Amino acid sequence: MRSAGKNIRISPKKLRVVAEVIKWQEVWSALQFLKFAPKKWANLLYKILYSAVKNAENNDGQSAANLYISTMIINKGIVYKRWNPVSRWRMHPILKRTSNVELELKVK
Repeated sequence: MRSAGKNIRISPKKLRVVAEVIKWQEVWSALQFLKFAPKKWANLLYKILYSAVKNAENNDGQSAANLYISTMIINKGIVYKRWNPVSRWRMHPILKRTSNVELELKVK
């Protein structure tokens, strides 16, 4: 019972702040936390977790009440490179980082 999100346009450092809070929680309490969390990227984790729950219900016939988050891995994705022009024909780099999220659910 897995779900993944690839190349999400938020840095992994910011995404790990919310992910550490919901790790090892039951599914419904984690979904409620993510739905009302004040961080804007909590909605992205909500979609990935909801997808994993629906995969478990549809493909494996599991009840959502018996599931918990066993692993949530947030890795660095590709980095979009942009340049900011400054004086004397020089450029400063702008690195737009992305994240890859892998989520796995297990039965109690």
